[in-house]
Amino acid sequence: MNVKKQEVLDLLWNEPYKIGHWVGFTDLTELHNEWLRSFLYADADQTLLAHRGSYKTTDLSLFLAIHSVIKPNENVIFFRKTDDDVTEVIAQSQKILKTGAMQNISRVLYDTELELLKSNNSEIHTNLCTSTRGVSQVLGLGIGTSITGKHADIVVTDDIVNLKDRISRAERERTKIQYMELQNIKNRTGRFINTGTPWHKEDAISIMPNVKRYDCYSTGLIDRNTLEQLRQSMSDSLFAANYELKHIADKDAMFKEPQFTKETELIYGGLMHIDAAYDGADGTAFTMFKELIDGRIIGFGKRWDKHVDDCLSEIGVYHKNLRAGSIACEKNADKGYLAKELRELGYHTNLYPESMNKFIKISTYLRSHWKRIVWLEDTDPEYINEILDYNEFAEHDDSPDSAASLLRIMTGRSKYNPIKGGL
Repeated sequence: MNVKKQEVLDLLWNEPYKIGHWVGFTDLTELHNEWLRSFLYADADQTLLAHRGSYKTTDLSLFLAIHSVIKPNENVIFFRKTDDDVTEVIAQSQKILKTGAMQNISRVLYDTELELLKSNNSEIHTNLCTSTRGVSQVLGLGIGTSITGKHADIVVTDDIVNLKDRISRAERERTKIQYMELQNIKNRTGRFINTGTPWHKEDAISIMPNVKRYDCYSTGLIDRNTLEQLRQSMSDSLFAANYELKHIADKDAMFKEPQFTKETELIYGGLMHIDAAYDGADGTAFTMFKELIDGRIIGFGKRWDKHVDDCLSEIGVYHKNLRAGSIACEKNADKGYLAKELRELGYHTNLYPESMNKFIKISTYLRSHWKRIVWLEDTDPEYINEILDYNEFAEHDDSPDSAASLLRIMTGRSKYNPIKGGL
């Protein structure tokens, strides 16, 4: 074996993260080298939990590229929450394989020019593979995709648990079942690589094996000033999950365990409310509710971190698709500006004055009706999360304020025409 080939093999074994530096990922550290070596060479199943912004997904994209070169006859099936989530990682791995660094490694190891025979949104296959199995070296899938007939030497999951798993018990159970089904596609001598962030004490990560945690304090990747800025920009529970990798007990939470339904038609004809943002740190939130004769209130919500004018087109789509009725908005903040805009767009508008303290309004109306509300499954997770995180001192309260305001309007109506549930 010539010296140059031995040098490349030594590099791949000892310091594969340097390949990341050569292809543009200069922020990777020796910690990432440790992760990358475990992805490439470990024998046992593993679960790596690391804080947001730790480059764990970058490390995975490097793994998918390097593994395709050094073990070309092993196949990997890579799962994320949805098919769209998969695409960005597959695309990054393809770009790595096309770099001069990976081309040179292929020439030294195999005296062969590296070619991508299959390169699309979900697959990678190179000319280095000599296996007759007929499967791509890397296949990317959303966690809910059918896996019948598929098998892999390595099964990789990345961020299959997300905010939806925090807010919905049904989503947590669904993700758990999907993860357990993946056990059937691992080849007899294969292994699992799991990476992600925990969101709930009963989410799918709770059943993953050999967990190693790397929180924001242990990695040294985020300085203290930046951490404090991040802490101030989000709720305590969101910071705890994303950066400290822990769950804050919600025993004193005002709102918890939201209920969901797939029966979209139950909300048809309901009322809408917009909590508008114009500038500053507030967001724009809108809520839709329909009260049923059986006592349930079917709900839907969405929030954006932007000016209300930039949200009106999306709100219009929801208004049409959900067959909504009038839209309520307060007149204090903008002296009727939003209502005028909505009327010009053809919507019937209910304009009302606001004088009630937000905390009292939310703790009175939303809290008293909370157990009656059943949210459409398509409700924005960020909207629900803001309600779950709400307390008297919460920095962001647009979603619970919108929901409480609409409930107060519905409660105060002399007559409201609920429809019979279970159409």
